[in-house]
Amino acid sequence: MGSTTFRKIAQERGLEPDECYCLGQKKEFPDIAIEVVLSSGIVNKLDIYRGLGVTEVWQWESGAFKIYQLRAAGYDCVETSQLLPGCDIKQLASYVQPENQFDAVMEFRDWLRSRQA
Repeated sequence: MGSTTFRKIAQERGLEPDECYCLGQKKEFPDIAIEVVLSSGIVNKLDIYRGLGVTEVWQWESGAFKIYQLRAAGYDCVETSQLLPGCDIKQLASYVQPENQFDAVMEFRDWLRSRQA
């Protein structure tokens, strides 16, 4: 879904993630939202994501991902994705290279294919 603005009028909430994804089928709100943090954290955005019902929020900061998983009481920071349990988050982070995005995507694709062989 890219960087789409989401709003939930009934709760007057809205924001625009840097990237977001629906798993399985397109939905009103994404399953995973990715926030790239350059200057300040996403703590106040987590309340908005909670109101929208986004299952996981991934934060990219300082060369690593943090995964926040929606629970009844709010988001908990967890080690692995519930939605993508086989995703090696540290390995994925090693391929995030904004200055060389195309080559990084191709290298990550090759790494994924080598695991399936």
